[in-house]
Amino acid sequence: MKFKVSDTTYNDLLRQIRNYFKHATHSIWERRNQIKIVKYNDKEIAVKSFKIPHFINKLIYTFIRSSKAERSYENSLSIKEFVPMPIGYVEYKKFGLLYDSYFVSEHYAYDFTIREVLTQHGFPFKETIYRQFATFTHALHEKNVEHLDYSPGNILIKQIFEEQYEFKVIDVNRMKFKKLTMKERLENFSKLWAEDNDLVVIVTAYAKLSQLDENEAINTALKASQKHKEKINLKKKLKGKKVVD
Repeated sequence: MKFKVSDTTYNDLLRQIRNYFKHATHSIWERRNQIKIVKYNDKEIAVKSFKIPHFINKLIYTFIRSSKAERSYENSLSIKEFVPMPIGYVEYKKFGLLYDSYFVSEHYAYDFTIREVLTQHGFPFKETIYRQFATFTHALHEKNVEHLDYSPGNILIKQIFEEQYEFKVIDVNRMKFKKLTMKERLENFSKLWAEDNDLVVIVTAYAKLSQLDENEAINTALKASQKHKEKINLKKKLKGKKVVD
């Protein structure tokens, strides 16, 4: 067993993470990976259990690169103000290779994700949220951070006051830390799967913050968004799945 923790008051939780996770009944995500909310010392803790990797990835995560759990933790420490508070990670091995692993953070009680804002007609204060989201993204990029899965479900939003919102990103194991070009910054919005009108509002606000030519920024972002949609829809067609515009 290998673990790392940011606060030693959580040592017992991480040492017994398998047991805590097994007996937790509040599951908030069940797909390839699973997320459960665990009660510990009167706090709600989010525990993400990563899918046990196949044999080749077991070799890779044991000998070549860090596991997803470790990268989630280390990346979160680098951008604390942008993510739910990281607590630690745990790895277990079997026959000398990585087996199950867990990333632990404080549970962030968000009100909605940006998916609801993008998809629900008449969502309250939609344009205000978009402009504040542009500010959040600009601040993230100014920290030389490129989130490689900057998709709607990974952007959490909490209303702090009327027409004032706080944003957090999750699923941060896939990130790059580098100085982004303006093209890379604008292309980072492509996975939002936003309608053109919505993306124009976001990018216009972002361009003002970045002192970019608004028309050029909008054209670059719209082109990247359309390219991403075409790529995903082609994959869906080949699999016989429903295509979404």
